[in-house]
Amino acid sequence: MSENEQQQGDTSESRHTDYDISKAIQSTHGLRQGLTSYGDAHFSLFLRKVFIKALGYSEDALSRPIIGVINTYSGFNPCHANVPQLIDAVKRGVQLSGGLAIDFPTISIHESFSSPTSMFLRNLMSMDTEEMIKAQPCDSVILIGGCDKTTPAQLMGALSANKPAVHLVTGPMMPGSHRGVRVGACTDCRNNWAAFRAGKIDIEDISAINDELAPTAGTCGVMGTASTMACILVALGLMPFAGASAPAVSSSRLRIAEETGRIAVQLATNKKLNPQSLLSRDSFLNAITVLQAIGGSTNAVVHLMAIIGRHPNVAGTITLDTIDEIGRKTPLLVDLKPSGDNYMTDFHNSGGMLSLLYKLKPLLHLGALTYTGSTLGEEMARFAPMKIPQQLSHIQPFDNPLYPASSLVVLRGNLAPNGAIMKASASKDRRLLQHKGQAVVFRNSEDMARRLDDPALPVTADSVLVLQHIGPKGNPGMPEAGLTPIPTKLASQGVMDMLRLSDGRMSGTAGGTIVLHISPESAHPTSVLGIVRDGDTIICDVANRILRVEISDVEIAARQKQRMETPEDAAGLIMPDGPVATERGYRGLYKRTVLQADKGADFDFLTAQGPEPQRQRD
Repeated sequence: MSENEQQQGDTSESRHTDYDISKAIQSTHGLRQGLTSYGDAHFSLFLRKVFIKALGYSEDALSRPIIGVINTYSGFNPCHANVPQLIDAVKRGVQLSGGLAIDFPTISIHESFSSPTSMFLRNLMSMDTEEMIKAQPCDSVILIGGCDKTTPAQLMGALSANKPAVHLVTGPMMPGSHRGVRVGACTDCRNNWAAFRAGKIDIEDISAINDELAPTAGTCGVMGTASTMACILVALGLMPFAGASAPAVSSSRLRIAEETGRIAVQLATNKKLNPQSLLSRDSFLNAITVLQAIGGSTNAVVHLMAIIGRHPNVAGTITLDTIDEIGRKTPLLVDLKPSGDNYMTDFHNSGGMLSLLYKLKPLLHLGALTYTGSTLGEEMARFAPMKIPQQLSHIQPFDNPLYPASSLVVLRGNLAPNGAIMKASASKDRRLLQHKGQAVVFRNSEDMARRLDDPALPVTADSVLVLQHIGPKGNPGMPEAGLTPIPTKLASQGVMDMLRLSDGRMSGTAGGTIVLHISPESAHPTSVLGIVRDGDTIICDVANRILRVEISDVEIAARQKQRMETPEDAAGLIMPDGPVATERGYRGLYKRTVLQADKGADFDFLTAQGPEPQRQRD
């Protein structure tokens, strides 16, 4: 028999074995896992091979660990414009390590191209990610994302699917320049727009700035939600140290992508490193420590609570109070907008996450696992932090922080019995952190847009702007409308900041003295926020973590009763037996099952616990 005939005979015998041995059919590895149900497992594998071979794969290729590469490229997502190049680099890393990389698409969400909000679609993307990971024969997956809601959605889905996974973010964009001053999305978007509204810059300036705010592909180049979540992924042990900060358009980003391919192959051979085993309570405590130290996005609090709620062993062990407790002992060390002055490229050039973690070492749980199977402490010991003169670094020493502690705080009181969030470090007027003022109330975003700039609006610099009905259910989708603009008549007088309250969210790139995520939201029948009226006295005391309205419990109960009995007012409430019960499509599903902000605004049926009775859920 010739050598060629011998090889053909071996191949034939291999194929016969594939189809005839039940143990191979029931494998949890490679192409044989999760076979489509046709009633005959042998035929299922036969048919799967028929169609995969239409793509030109050989038996040798199909015998290797299969690495699923999640492709979130979209023409509507400039944050992900470099995904095709990242996929090429990932595949190179997978193939150099002996694996087979197969990419597949999922939903892609961009912050500015998602109606009504990107948050409205986060849970849908998490479901898409979870089900596609479960449905397809992947030994491990690489989660490529970047824009604000994509990274948390991917982690939520991957944690529930519980196959080995590693993240690859698209990376931050480079800053632009206007008249010799660096500018970048999107803190400078908001600052310059506020200046335009106040009449400080003209239409020519704002038009020129518009061309420079996002000069390259990538995520916002400040410590917004995208950058915050990237740093958190490193703290969780789900991404290499440099993965959080390398610019989207750099060769470093491509080398990180290649390394991620190699990591995914290693994970494919170690099934013990699935997300639910790798992530522990200590992992999340590290993530919260990093969140506080970077002055991260308030959005990250909602995302972390949703991610934690997906973990069967951690859900319920970490609450908003945990975030506040960690904040009290964690200094703000990273000098980036909106809490500081600089950009993600500066953070990267200062040593990025590795340098930060070394400075935070006394506060970290170094025994938490990472994607390597080693602990965080062991991984840090493998690398020396970058040596940079302190005057050139944008990471402050532990004993000389940018802000002493509690960058993000949790407030409670009759306005927010289930909690509210404020990024205190981003306040532009620190006097407002202890403030008492009269409420100026807007019923919703439309009411605010209609009346905010009315010269007759009864508002002063000491007023408290209250925006109702932009919460998870009531809007729906909890828009980033919490940054209520300064009324024009005050902005033109030089007022830069006011105390502002809402049940919605704020972009992580934004700053100001702003209370967010008030829970329960205005649309909830028991909400106190929903019954606040013009002229009510609001007290915010950050030092004592208090947020309250000075009205009695008797008056609160009377207003709530009146609200329920007034058709115009009751129409805005989300009632279990109301119109939402029969509303169709994803919007109806969202409004029926989304949880409040303090529980992550996840869908109740996606949590590790699963859905609860309506009376408990609300």
